[in-house]
Amino acid sequence: MAKIMIIGGHGKVALLAAPLLVQAGHEVTSVFRNPEHEADVAATGAITRVVDLESLDADGFAELVAGQQAIVWSAGAGGGNPERTYAVDRDAAIASMQGALQAGVNRYIMVSYAGAGVDHGVDPGSSFFAYAEAKAAADEALRGSGLGWTILGPSRLTLDEASGMIEVGVSNDGGQVSRANVARVIKAVIAEPATIGRRINFNDGSTPIAQAILA
Repeated sequence: MAKIMIIGGHGKVALLAAPLLVQAGHEVTSVFRNPEHEADVAATGAITRVVDLESLDADGFAELVAGQQAIVWSAGAGGGNPERTYAVDRDAAIASMQGALQAGVNRYIMVSYAGAGVDHGVDPGSSFFAYAEAKAAADEALRGSGLGWTILGPSRLTLDEASGMIEVGVSNDGGQVSRANVARVIKAVIAEPATIGRRINFNDGSTPIAQAILA
């Protein structure tokens, strides 16, 4: 059993991942901003923590994550407001990495997206640009953080049922993957040390998740 903290605990992927991790025997703490969402999060079996991520610096995150053994970053501002997108998806994410280092929490799983990177190619005039820039910066910071990181790059997210089967090594080329499969990938990589130091881009596919993440 591990103590795992999901940051962004009311997101659709997080709400699917938390019960899988709980069922696997882990102690899960889910962090979310809106106290009105507490019942939804508690229903996953996770311990609930209401926290405004934008209010935390590295020291604040160190206090938040102290005693955990793994962090899953699944938070996001949700787009639409560039200032808040940078504040959450870039600045808070990077502060959480610094906090994890301070608190001695080595394992860190970042939920990103398949096309993320400094060469994301998104037009600066696009409403998606701030998100693309923020995720590129956060992913780059995580790679250089010294943490035991894994970056997950799902393609376009759907609400389909979990198949338990994916295809890895994809680009952001119009593929898709169910959020339920993303949740299962989170569970799988936490249990697989061989995924440390790797970025895993994936779609729904035909290879069992446990096998695909080792490809």
